[in-house]
Amino acid sequence: MKKLVTWSNALNVVVTVLIIVVLFNPQAKAFILQGLMKVGFFKPPVENTEQARPASLAPTLSLVDPEGKTINTADHKGRVIFINLWATWCPPCIAEMPSLNTMYLRYRDNPKVMIVTVDVDNDFNKSLLFLKRKGYQLPVYHLVGDIPQDLFTGSIPTTIIIDKTGAIAAQHQGAADYTDDRFYTYLDGLIAN
Repeated sequence: MKKLVTWSNALNVVVTVLIIVVLFNPQAKAFILQGLMKVGFFKPPVENTEQARPASLAPTLSLVDPEGKTINTADHKGRVIFINLWATWCPPCIAEMPSLNTMYLRYRDNPKVMIVTVDVDNDFNKSLLFLKRKGYQLPVYHLVGDIPQDLFTGSIPTTIIIDKTGAIAAQHQGAADYTDDRFYTYLDGLIAN
């Protein structure tokens, strides 16, 4: 008679349950992605800041904060603007949030940098509750109107970096670890130029 419960069968059940949990639970998927970030996957875009800047100027974006104050990116020419589009239900967005918060804390007092996180669901109650529950200090905004398709194709997270001249310096779709030293060197180079 064949044994029904073997180590192999038990291991198969455990692996199957883990796969199901990761597939259907955004927090579990985010946890796995965070682990992959820590071992070196999901590097942010880093280009040589000594090269000529791209010629394409970023379109002006109008954003509103939870208090109803509207800002326009064009009014902040002369600053490096880091924009991250995200949602509370997006596992890659959740995975990169700790690194975004760390980066924000590093640069928040630097008047030459503006870090903007944009909740694409336009639900301040949900996004503010999420940030508070996680202990993040990131500022959150909503878009006023639609974002141009050349900046955002609908994939989140999407990060757009606008240099001091108003040109698009970098654009990245997908999660990234923004605490990477090479990224800090890149961002510092944009700030210094």
